Amino acid sequence: MKTSNKKYLVFLVLLTSFFSCKDLTELNENPNGVESSQVNPNLIMPTVLTEAAKLYTNLGYQDIAGVVQHTQKDAWSSGHNDYDWSNQSWSGYYDILRNNDLLYQRAVETNFEFHQGVALVMRAFMFGLITDLWGDAPYSSALNGELGGTENILPAFDSQEAIYTGILADLEKANGLLAKPKSEYSGIVDNVDVYYAGNPAAWQKFANSLALRYFMRISAKKADVAKAGIEKIVSDAAKYPIITKSTEDATMAFPGTSDGTSWPANSVFDASGSNYRRIKMASTLVESLQAKNDPRLGVWANKVEVPLVVDATLPAGTDKIVNGKRMLSPDKVGNTVIDTDPEYVGLPPSFSALPSAYNLNPTPGQTSFNPHVSFLNDIYKQAKGPLLKARLISAAEVHFILAEAALKGWAAGDAKAHYEAGIQNSLTTWGVGGKYAEYIAQPNVAYKGTLQQIMEQKWIASWTAATEAWFDFRRTGFPALKAGPAAKRSVLPVRFYYMQDELNINKANATAALDKLEVTNYSQADNKNSAWSKPWLIQGTGKPW
Repeated sequence: MKTSNKKYLVFLVLLTSFFSCKDLTELNENPNGVESSQVNPNLIMPTVLTEAAKLYTNLGYQDIAGVVQHTQKDAWSSGHNDYDWSNQSWSGYYDILRNNDLLYQRAVETNFEFHQGVALVMRAFMFGLITDLWGDAPYSSALNGELGGTENILPAFDSQEAIYTGILADLEKANGLLAKPKSEYSGIVDNVDVYYAGNPAAWQKFANSLALRYFMRISAKKADVAKAGIEKIVSDAAKYPIITKSTEDATMAFPGTSDGTSWPANSVFDASGSNYRRIKMASTLVESLQAKNDPRLGVWANKVEVPLVVDATLPAGTDKIVNGKRMLSPDKVGNTVIDTDPEYVGLPPSFSALPSAYNLNPTPGQTSFNPHVSFLNDIYKQAKGPLLKARLISAAEVHFILAEAALKGWAAGDAKAHYEAGIQNSLTTWGVGGKYAEYIAQPNVAYKGTLQQIMEQKWIASWTAATEAWFDFRRTGFPALKAGPAAKRSVLPVRFYYMQDELNINKANATAALDKLEVTNYSQADNKNSAWSKPWLIQGTGKPW
């Protein structure tokens, strides 16, 4: 993986294909592309924002949703359900960062301060993902371009600690750059900003909310830094505004005009519908939502099409459909574990090598259609929709971060109030805000002052953005997720593998990074590059296992 800069040729068709920005064409002298030294920052911003949002959504809706047991797949499932991973590439992440670096450099050269602030926020967001997922990674020398006429293909790996420090410094700088009224900035073109339509105040809140995320991320290793950082932000709302309402979430809607601009795994551009059909709600999430009478369940999942009913009064050998239910005599079930819930049935995590066979599915296999397990809601078949958004950070997450901080005794407000606001904002996001009073009044939802309860509600609220739930699980151990019997290891993984090309091409630097990982009892034999080897962030914490 070459993590250095290259001389850019920026293609307009790539930069404007996701959203129509017809007025941008006037910024180009060449209709096909412009050299990096001349490109207008507004031509680069759409690519950075859209590609980052799509990447993050694909993580949180696909394999990471499997890790944190929001979903499971009943076919082509080994990566999603069982953590059968290898050679995970960060190339796409650095591609975005290279475009973002050009955005920043050109914004500096043109004195576009808004664009500088946006680029710093996105730099923090992308490098945050890289170090969260892999650990140590090229950072300070990753985007240095050509050195002495030779392309820098062997960048050093910075420590995870140093990367988090750099991220927080970038966000502090972005906060200052984004602090002015919109009228005082030059070069803003609203419709190239697919998150906030050129609103500096919204981006400033995004920057400071991300800072809260990363201060809490390092709280187990650098508690004094995290405490001081969070208290600084909370104590000065005028200087450090944050996202507090769901209408302020950092989101991107999908236009749905092509496969590449649509909600992932939709059945509009996948005519077979197989990608949608394979993803099922995990029983872990279904049962948690059912136990709480959670109104979000019906927004996220369909009721099971054909419930199972086991009736001891039926004659032996009975297996028939009656009034939309599959009626079974006990002998037809035997010792098979089944779920007879009449409304919602989730797929157990890492259930078996043939998860499509669950719940007596009559047609197991790669092309199976299981009528006895809940499908995702029909909205997830669509290419676009009001609820189909990439969500990079939310008011719900921010409030849960502050609830956790307050629970630690930090000056972050009232833990109960933030916990409740986190839930209320999540319910509002999913269109069931009117159910809040009834929901919060339940004994198993009402605030009890425990970290476990805060983290479980934060885990629920991260639906379709499950990556953050994985990172929270690693540092807290909550929710107390357990690997299923077919999983590659008996515990959940804690990092991605370094890609083989990096290990081969950049061997010395990659080896140095590997040597800093903590090999655990679950790491592969004689292989530090394991999804079960612990990076700096969780070394010595005893978490998550």
